[in-house]
Amino acid sequence: MYTTYEARKFKLPKLEGISEKSVEEHIGLYEGYVKNFNAISSALEDLVKDPEKNAQALSELVRRRSFEFGGMRLHEHYFTQWEGGGKELDPKGALAKAFAKDAGSAETVIKQVRSVGLMRGPGWSLLYYDKEADAFLVGFSGEQHQGHFVTLPIILALDVWEHAFLLDYGAQGKGKYIDAFFKNLNWGVVENRFAQIQT
Repeated sequence: MYTTYEARKFKLPKLEGISEKSVEEHIGLYEGYVKNFNAISSALEDLVKDPEKNAQALSELVRRRSFEFGGMRLHEHYFTQWEGGGKELDPKGALAKAFAKDAGSAETVIKQVRSVGLMRGPGWSLLYYDKEADAFLVGFSGEQHQGHFVTLPIILALDVWEHAFLLDYGAQGKGKYIDAFFKNLNWGVVENRFAQIQT
């Protein structure tokens, strides 16, 4: 019933404005989410054998498990967006056209993602696509497993927890970090996510 997950290996180029040390530390954090998810899953296998006796431990671990899973999956979205190096959004592509149809322009959508990322407090600025409504939604998840638009796929994930920028930019450097994030973003990955939703 409980699947064991393995940490993914990312093929990241040297990033502009985000140091190798910062990336190394950040990947270590991601690997911790995978490790913790597996450890909790293993513990749950034993606890579920006597759910009445272990009710309190079960409830706490089940909640914590979704936090670890959210951290694992969001970081996988995040790091893969840099694979292949920075690539601009294709202005004639399907994603750019969808942005223009829904929000007027790609710049408007990006500005919304940035604005949510600059909100006070740690978390994630996430761009979702609702195929049913043919609309993009920008959301904020502070706890990784909370605040999501249920069932909607994430097409862009911006980590704005302090660990993503503190080493390179200090406590007040979130804006500079977000600039670096977008500078290194491979829009081809995001465009591919959008294309997969259309099928």
